[in-house]
Amino acid sequence: MNNKTKKIVMAALMAALTCVATMIIKIPSPLKGYVNLGDCIVLVAGWMLSPTYGFLAAGLGSALADVFSGYMTYAPATFVIKGVMALVAFYGFRFLRKKLGNLPCGILSGVAAELVMILGYFVFEGFLYGFLPSAVNIPANAVQAALGVVIGVLLAKVFEKSKIMK
Repeated sequence: MNNKTKKIVMAALMAALTCVATMIIKIPSPLKGYVNLGDCIVLVAGWMLSPTYGFLAAGLGSALADVFSGYMTYAPATFVIKGVMALVAFYGFRFLRKKLGNLPCGILSGVAAELVMILGYFVFEGFLYGFLPSAVNIPANAVQAALGVVIGVLLAKVFEKSKIMK
């Protein structure tokens, strides 16, 4: 299998894992959204894959979960928000890696990526429902963000030890 094929397969795997992790546990949030575990895979995709493949895996996997779960209105915004999260995780990790070890890089780049998620959904839902009502989802998104960073860092450690992630 050539290198490009391996990258495509890994991106497809990350997109599928993101979709499943997003759909497997869904806790409804106040404004028609839901808290899920997809962010941990979004972050791992950002850390493991190239910017393009990470963006596509995170964006497509998350958007497909929205479509399959009946949240079609959210799918386009989710595609962009989750894709940008993967980009922030990728570039944040690469930038910080020169100064810090893998664990602090993962935590800091993960937190930065999750801030993109919280802000992205606040703005998107602000246009849908108004900005004051949209603020109601910030705590739920923050809980999802915290879980995403913690579980994502743990998964990255497991992948690193098993030589899946270099």
